[in-house]
Amino acid sequence: MSRFEQWDIVTGIGLTALSVAAGRALETQRPDSLMSDPYADAFVAAAGPGVPVPRRPEDLREMEARFGADSLWTSLSGYVGLRSRFFDDYFAEAISAGVTQVVLLAAGLDTRAFRLDWPDGCDLFEIDQSKVLEFKGAVLADRGAGPRCDRRAVAVDLREDWPAALLAAGFRPERPTAWLAEGLLPYLPADVERQLFDRIGELSASGSRLAVEHLEEQAKPAPDSGMVQQGKATLGLDIAGMWHTEGKEDPVRRLTRDGWTVRVTLASQAADAHQRKLVGAMGDAADHLAFLTAHR
Repeated sequence: MSRFEQWDIVTGIGLTALSVAAGRALETQRPDSLMSDPYADAFVAAAGPGVPVPRRPEDLREMEARFGADSLWTSLSGYVGLRSRFFDDYFAEAISAGVTQVVLLAAGLDTRAFRLDWPDGCDLFEIDQSKVLEFKGAVLADRGAGPRCDRRAVAVDLREDWPAALLAAGFRPERPTAWLAEGLLPYLPADVERQLFDRIGELSASGSRLAVEHLEEQAKPAPDSGMVQQGKATLGLDIAGMWHTEGKEDPVRRLTRDGWTVRVTLASQAADAHQRKLVGAMGDAADHLAFLTAHR
């Protein structure tokens, strides 16, 4: 029995975080890998053997035998690898520009503090719920992993007063900051998303940068789509039901109005740049999935 059974990592939002870690684990083992995460597989293993998440190439082949070559997991893992590489490069560019303060919003099982090269004096803040951070910290400690920067875990829900918690952890709003919201916006209701952008703007000094993943309405899968049906069959998740698209303002328009200069990179464009073919549901939606990077 997993010692982390008391945290509901194996259902709902917890399982989505674990699934992304599984995607990075699978990407790491690809011969044409775009990034490497030596810790991702450990999270899946620690969650317990009953978790229906593939960890190895042979697990992926079993899914393909069941659902076809364009199975949800083949599609998702290829996209997660591409997305991870894009935002890894975003941080490399921010560092080159002299930014040494980083905030990961809803950090989940992100291990960039442990796997990327950071400059001396870099402060990296991870915001997420306490159970998420405790789980991640325990697994990484078991692996003997140490951060390559001054990593500070900020245990707070994004629906609460997270700026106060961030400031209490040592965040300095007068310093330029590189923010990341990866895999977050689709799960936020419109009012929470608006508040998130408000607060980021208030805390961002001149020279700050921001990166987010944005899914257009067209990217949301239909309830009867293969992606949704496979999600229910393998994970027990209604993927479409977890995404919020109603009442949201286009983030490019919003950020531009707030004084950010925004660059839009479609997932299809990022895939072409890396000669990565996106298949299945993520391939079908690639022209409606965007990675936004901004600076002010």
